[in-house]
Amino acid sequence: MRAFANLLIVFLMAVGSFAQSQPVALKADLKTPYTFIAYGDTRFTDPGNTDAANAQVRQEIVRKIAEAKPAFISIGGDISFKGDDPKDWEQFDKETAAWRENGLTVYPALGNHDLHGDQKIGLSNYFKRFPMIQESRYYSVELPNALMLALDSSMDEVDGPQGEWLKSKIAGAGESADFIFLVLHHPPYTSSSDLNVGGGHSARHNEQQLAAYLEEQQKTMRARIVVFAGHVHNYERKQHGGVAYFVTGGGGAHPYVFKRKPDDLFRGAGVYYHYIEVKVDRGKLRTIMHRVEIKDGKPVWSEPDRATIEVPAAAKAAGK
Repeated sequence: MRAFANLLIVFLMAVGSFAQSQPVALKADLKTPYTFIAYGDTRFTDPGNTDAANAQVRQEIVRKIAEAKPAFISIGGDISFKGDDPKDWEQFDKETAAWRENGLTVYPALGNHDLHGDQKIGLSNYFKRFPMIQESRYYSVELPNALMLALDSSMDEVDGPQGEWLKSKIAGAGESADFIFLVLHHPPYTSSSDLNVGGGHSARHNEQQLAAYLEEQQKTMRARIVVFAGHVHNYERKQHGGVAYFVTGGGGAHPYVFKRKPDDLFRGAGVYYHYIEVKVDRGKLRTIMHRVEIKDGKPVWSEPDRATIEVPAAAKAAGK
């Protein structure tokens, strides 16, 4: 019986090796101004699997990002199609080789597809590609005038250990931060719906609670909160309670088409495969949505949406 108990303890320790302990706190060696890329839902897998993703689009976006040479890349989940399939991650390795050749840093967030199947195997595949996050399912990155928080939306975001960590990080951001970036997979707001023909997702209760918390914090904060989420395979831009929300799930996964709600500040119709270029300066940032379309077998790029987000003038005048 004792031998069995000892074996059980070893097994539970192995299973729990990917449980969150102390999330890593990273620091990016950058100077202001800097530019980073935010996008998600790439679903790296066999290019022949056209139901999962458009491989030509996915590869073209990767190529364009490599060419842009940003300070870093933020991917908001569903990096792989099936997280526990090593072949999908090998495809990621193959298609993103140019990023590593150019020394580009990737800060990931977990998506539901990255946790597909055997979660232990999925996490092993994920952490193997991103050793710098030290097996942290959620973590922080200190930037010159900002704080980036990568969340795991398979867990409660405002309750439990992750919620306590999030609240402590936001409370400790300090007066020097112009922006707090949150990166997660599931969006707090979306025009999409679980009932959409052709696929889609509704906003979930957990993320709605997260939005309510963020908007309450924004009332008394100097820093502007900017949220980048995916899961919905398209582009959206919203603002609620002073918090800016982007849906950037256009990295290659089969697209979702929907009727945009009145709160969507972007009014374009149709499919938007894309990535977001984020140009960060003191007191303000600019975003550019870079869209790719395949016409006559060739990629055609455009910039259908731009936005500027600033620290409130009163805060800047007070030197806060």
